[in-house]
Amino acid sequence: MVLMNVGNEKMKFWNRLVVITSIAFLCVGCDQGTKTLASNYLPKFYMDSYFYDIFRVGYAENIGAFLGMGNSLADEHRFLLFTVLVSLLLAALFIYVVCAKNLDTLSIVAITLLLSGGGSNVYDRIVNDGAVIDFLNIGFGNVRTGVFNVADVAIMTAGLLLILSNLKSRESNQ
Repeated sequence: MVLMNVGNEKMKFWNRLVVITSIAFLCVGCDQGTKTLASNYLPKFYMDSYFYDIFRVGYAENIGAFLGMGNSLADEHRFLLFTVLVSLLLAALFIYVVCAKNLDTLSIVAITLLLSGGGSNVYDRIVNDGAVIDFLNIGFGNVRTGVFNVADVAIMTAGLLLILSNLKSRESNQ
């Protein structure tokens, strides 16, 4: 299987497209599916607590970025920044991940997760009047994450995988 070789091996073009498409469909499908469930079945703007308050689940809308940054911007500025600019960056990143011949499998997976999570959140903004649906929160006591969704998990996973890929490539170059 293509994903089994996660070293510095370069991936052929068609294999790369299969990996990118598979990850994108899985990631966006899971994200949009869970957001649909959240919007249909979770309490609006209220978090239910589970497993000794480690997990909280409830429907929330975020018109800003990470941890609500940008909430206070004017609607048109948020649209330009979080929808138009992010869409352009994601399009450029898509072209890069498809065309760059020097990417290893781990980097391709990481960038595709970043594209998928970012794209799914941009889609949310387009269909939800500039808001992204969030519904998960994790923490202990007062130390908690922000409210997030599956796309955010994909984006954070992508960041960790990119760091790992960078460390592996530095290791192999020494």
